[in-house]
Amino acid sequence: MKKHDRIYVAGGKTLIGAAILRRLQQQGYTNIIGKPGEEPTLTNASEAEAFFAQMAPKYVFMAAGKSGGIRANQNFPAELMLDNLLVECHVIHNAYRYGVQKLLYLGSSCSYPKHCPQPMRVESLMTGPLEPTNEAYAIAKIAGMKLCHAYCQQHGMNFVTGIPANVFGPGDDFNSKDSHVIAALIQRMHEAKIKNTLSVSIWGTGKPRREFIFADDLADACIFVMLEYNEPQPINMGVGVDLSIRELAQLIKEIVGYPGELCFDTRMPDGMPLKCLDSSVLHRMGWKPKTSFRFALQTTYDWFLQMKEDAVGEFF
Repeated sequence: MKKHDRIYVAGGKTLIGAAILRRLQQQGYTNIIGKPGEEPTLTNASEAEAFFAQMAPKYVFMAAGKSGGIRANQNFPAELMLDNLLVECHVIHNAYRYGVQKLLYLGSSCSYPKHCPQPMRVESLMTGPLEPTNEAYAIAKIAGMKLCHAYCQQHGMNFVTGIPANVFGPGDDFNSKDSHVIAALIQRMHEAKIKNTLSVSIWGTGKPRREFIFADDLADACIFVMLEYNEPQPINMGVGVDLSIRELAQLIKEIVGYPGELCFDTRMPDGMPLKCLDSSVLHRMGWKPKTSFRFALQTTYDWFLQMKEDAVGEFF
């Protein structure tokens, strides 16, 4: 992938897509197409095809498709599943049809079985039942993964799949109802701090453990994989460290400066008990994360505060 090659980041408005765009620009890639505002509606077959026919990207990072936390997956399973299936079909097929040299499809750690041996290895994919709270979304992401593999098998395409750990960072969705856990906790604890609320309720027991990756680190990993990895087998993209939701909530409490109590609602679902990726293949190839977890959380909270400040400025 040369600096002047036509590169398309599908889903440039998403958390991951925006981070990849930032990193590509910082690294001097000069021919990025389909940026936010110029991107077609990827759930629309004719718009997607017209874009590929006209723009002819050489490399595609596929970060498009709707996602959300446990509540979003419970309330909108059909919407999440359909959106991802349509986007995958339109982007992957047109990448083949219009001669994309390499495509990196980003899957999801939700695609692993609920009771998967830990840390999760790609050999465990499709070996057991999925976590029920995100089954529809996970099946859609598995379909995209398998579609890439099918094009590799049948047509010899270089379509690779990366499976990231849970992603967070500037540009995340801070809607407390539908967002992922870090963004939701930041938003809720900040609001509780401002309103002097005595406690914040958190879904579940706090015992499940998760592995998180900062969006900018993941963007670096995506570019690294695009340059260095060419196998049809998916590759895990994580940092190799996990922590419990209770530990995460306590750390966010400290960063936000919220003085109240954290109350865990054990009537609500936990989701998967543990999600930690075996990313040894990626690490042996030479990639390592650059950002400490606490610094990444602080950076995310600082971005959230700036976003709120900018929104108030626009209002007045």
